[in-house]
Amino acid sequence: MLRILARPDSLPQFWSFLSSMSRSGHSLDHGTFLSLLASFKRANLPSDRSALAQFYSRSALLSASDAALRSTLHLLSSPSDPPSDDHWNDAVESNLNALNPQLSEDFVAKVLRELRNRPLTALGFFRWAGTRPGYAHGTVAYNAMARALGRGESIEQFWSLIEEMKQESRDMDIDTYVKLSRHFQKCWMMKEAVELYERMMDGPYKPAVQDCGILLRHIAMSSAPDLELVYRVVRKYESAGYSLSKAVYDGIHRSLTSNGRFGEAEEIVEKMRSEGFEPDNITYSQLVYGLCKARRFDDAYKVFDEMEAAGCVPDLKTWTVLIQGHCTAGEVDKGLECLARMIEKNCEADADVLDILVKGLCGKSKAEGAYNLFDEMVERARLRPWQATYKHLISELLKVRMLEEALKLLGSMKKQNFPPFADPFPPYIAKFGTIDDARQFLKALTVNNYPSPAAYLNVFKAFFDEGRYSEAQDLLFKCPHHIRKHADISKLFGSIKPENSS
Repeated sequence: MLRILARPDSLPQFWSFLSSMSRSGHSLDHGTFLSLLASFKRANLPSDRSALAQFYSRSALLSASDAALRSTLHLLSSPSDPPSDDHWNDAVESNLNALNPQLSEDFVAKVLRELRNRPLTALGFFRWAGTRPGYAHGTVAYNAMARALGRGESIEQFWSLIEEMKQESRDMDIDTYVKLSRHFQKCWMMKEAVELYERMMDGPYKPAVQDCGILLRHIAMSSAPDLELVYRVVRKYESAGYSLSKAVYDGIHRSLTSNGRFGEAEEIVEKMRSEGFEPDNITYSQLVYGLCKARRFDDAYKVFDEMEAAGCVPDLKTWTVLIQGHCTAGEVDKGLECLARMIEKNCEADADVLDILVKGLCGKSKAEGAYNLFDEMVERARLRPWQATYKHLISELLKVRMLEEALKLLGSMKKQNFPPFADPFPPYIAKFGTIDDARQFLKALTVNNYPSPAAYLNVFKAFFDEGRYSEAQDLLFKCPHHIRKHADISKLFGSIKPENSS
């Protein structure tokens, strides 16, 4: 194709096609390269001939680098002897010396990125590369190494590397900080997240202003927020010359209320007011959450009165916190009363509220009540529930032998365009149900004409597991022809011994 396009009247298409090849990972072979050079020479296109030569030379270098990268990664990823999660020993180092890849900072960073799930192997390679003549680690390589080490199993090595970076005047870049901070927060490594924040605030590349509030909010989400971590973050934020924002005040307030430190929380609110920030639904919801957590429900209701007096109408989030507080305390009936009051206040429920109440009712062995509430809110009030709520309620209904209701939920899932939660039905029906129950289940799964063969197969296997071979055969006789003749189903029934099927 390139030889066809190597003409003066199709040069734009030629270069576009060549670029597309390169992006797709296809290389230009030597014979075609020489042929194209000759074509450009005959057509008197010296600039294109020169550009092609440069492209081929650059591609050859990249190809050699890619080959060296693949060889290096293959060596480092080979099974260790003895086996271990991380693979570094004298033999690996000797093989690397023999391979002798041409090192550049980009090459080292690529290897480290590929080894991010084997941090100690990555560290071994990093140390080896640092000893090679003609190469020295730069900021890019150090940052790639930091990303690989920033996890629980290698956290000691991570902090040692951070100290080394400081001594070598290599700064962590913002992109690395953001990725590490998010990882620490996701894994609830809050001490590490706070220490990293402090170090970055002392460096030349400071985190974004909003990162303080985000970090405080995440600390506050734990069951017992560490107030020392909260104040460390705030002190470092203030020392950088920033004044406290509403988000920062809310972060402090949430941790205090969650810990039951209501007096200090009130002081924070007063200080917030003095700075021109009035309490809003976020502030009040946090207070309600803390009071509910402390089982001080009467005081939580007083907060609602205080809100309305201040002209701050309780929103869905505030009501949800109160309902969840009652359900967590085992007071599901009071949670339902709150739902009724909320609706009276023209505040419509959402999927979160429904999920809380359904799980609360099921937790009190009231699966039927949970189903009735679900049916009323979904079928009558047209609320769109979460898929997880369907799954939880179906499982709970089957525990109390309410198959008919569970099957109705399966149909409701289809109406909401959720994939039907079929997994618990075949074992249940095979253990407790009848052939008609199995047919009703398969009918509930019907898409267009019939359920998939896999759905039938799961039912038959479940009946076999319960030793109900003859009933499985009766069900098979009532199935469509293409199901009876399906290869996997025929194989399953062909495996029955005569004495078992009788």
